[in-house]
Amino acid sequence: MLEDSLEISILYDFYGPLLSDRQQEFIRLYYDENLSLTEIADSFGVSKQAVSSGIKSAEKKLRFYEEKLALVARWKRENGI
Repeated sequence: MLEDSLEISILYDFYGPLLSDRQQEFIRLYYDENLSLTEIADSFGVSKQAVSSGIKSAEKKLRFYEEKLALVARWKRENGI
């Protein structure tokens, strides 16, 4: 779980601007602010399922961008990580 969180955080740093504003906010609140799905849903006035779907969709997009662009992989290589 921690590895997944770290992976998403790094991918978000590189590709976050390519996500929709709502997806960016969901990812930021969930991973950076450590808010629960319910807390995020309440603040946006949507269902918990909508937040979960938004986060999963954003994660899928972040991984897709990395698969195609490989910016994180290059950054890791260049920095010996």
